Amino acid sequence: MLTQASLTIRLHPADDVVIARAQLVGGTKLADENVTVAGLVPPGHKVATRAIRAGAPVRRYNQIIGFASRDIAPGEHVHLNNLAMGTFDRDYAFGADAKPTQYVAEPATFMGIVRRDGLNAGKVATRNYVGILSTVNCSATVARGIADAFAREGLAGFPNVDGVVALTHGSGCGMDSHGDGMTLLRRTLGGYARHANFAGVLVVGLGCESNQISSLLGAQSLQESPTLRTFSIQDTGGTAKTIRHGIELVRGMLPHANAVKREKVSAAHLTVGLQCGGSDGYSGITANPALGAAVDLLVRHGGTGILSETPEIYGAEHLLTRRAVSREVGEKLVARIRWWEEYTARERGEMNNNPSPGNKAGGLTTILEKSLGAVAKGGTTNLVDVYEYAQGVTAKGFVYMDTPGYDPVSATGQVAGGANMIVFTTGRGSAYGCAPAPSLKLATNTALWTKQEEDMDLNAGTIVDGGAGVAEVGEALFRLMLDTASGAKTKSEMHGYGQNEFVPWQLGAVM
Repeated sequence: MLTQASLTIRLHPADDVVIARAQLVGGTKLADENVTVAGLVPPGHKVATRAIRAGAPVRRYNQIIGFASRDIAPGEHVHLNNLAMGTFDRDYAFGADAKPTQYVAEPATFMGIVRRDGLNAGKVATRNYVGILSTVNCSATVARGIADAFAREGLAGFPNVDGVVALTHGSGCGMDSHGDGMTLLRRTLGGYARHANFAGVLVVGLGCESNQISSLLGAQSLQESPTLRTFSIQDTGGTAKTIRHGIELVRGMLPHANAVKREKVSAAHLTVGLQCGGSDGYSGITANPALGAAVDLLVRHGGTGILSETPEIYGAEHLLTRRAVSREVGEKLVARIRWWEEYTARERGEMNNNPSPGNKAGGLTTILEKSLGAVAKGGTTNLVDVYEYAQGVTAKGFVYMDTPGYDPVSATGQVAGGANMIVFTTGRGSAYGCAPAPSLKLATNTALWTKQEEDMDLNAGTIVDGGAGVAEVGEALFRLMLDTASGAKTKSEMHGYGQNEFVPWQLGAVM
């Protein structure tokens, strides 16, 4: 636990920088470091504690976060003006840090919904929705029209149903019917159709799109049933008729959806997607390590945590390969890193297009620095498997899914893979939700918590304030995860977030 005494945070004895806990002005003496601050340093930003020559690596977390672009004097603000990206070799040391997981004798429990029939039979839900999926952007308005009818009418008489939600997107046509983009879209839609948190699903198409309903069902081995209904605008006879038909089908599903009750189940049935967005200089010190501590607890209780956002672990992937249960698993992660290097080069981009302007304003300078804080969300247990985007996650424990860093796209892949909850850390104040999976948000600093408490579910800023330790906040988060899985509403659910944040990863040319 940190105390109030120090003006800065030192993360490792070998680091070249410390982190400001509050705004520092020139002339401030840092007694712990025997350094005098030169110029203004905002909270969460880095201060050099020793002279660093131009071209030399700069370390935070005892890891390289970049290279000095000019000579840096002790006490200087270390940021965009004097720190840049560079290449260096990473020692992947596959499995070097893997160790047996210490499982608890009596796993924690939550009040979940056990699915006993339909596409998701045997799965455990944390929420109970009816979902409407569009095959193509052309059927998005109709899908929303169906859901909007139930938002207007309400669900009186169906108290066990959390809502009727339309998850629409901007793709589904003008694309290669057999390409990677179509494969990802169908895998994503198939994952949502099977998701435990849906009691029933309607799939609505236009009729002439590339992503034909029949092809989607065939590719995903799905069959129409009382809880999976499909139809198209052109077959039904136009917009108004399609909306009326969809409303009728949803009404037919509601009695079945309502006929559930929550029952005590093991925390092993909890699969949590790990996200960070609007990160700042505190993310890797407070909220991300606290989430990592909660994930360690979840894994020890038999559950699953999914780390993602491949462009945001870049430069820190060697910390994950060291925890891989086998070389094969580690190599799968490295293969995804290499794919991203080739992909960004092909698109005339670079991996360091991250951090975002908001990240930089919060104190993060390079993707290397951001990634080192981001991987902390994954805790310390073994990496047991690596999945491609939207693949169904079957392993228990800590796993990785390859996704972009853009949060709505990343979380969409995780939910398609089976995540029945999302936990999202933020230092700048991201607004986010993810139907049908509830989404918890952690503030990295108390200033954000105070300003935007209506959107935040937990304040991890108490760690840097000196009021709590990482393990203590992690324990509180784990208990909050169990309460949320039992039905307690998150802030994002109260505000109605979730439908607009369904964003499948779109690959390939738009034709």
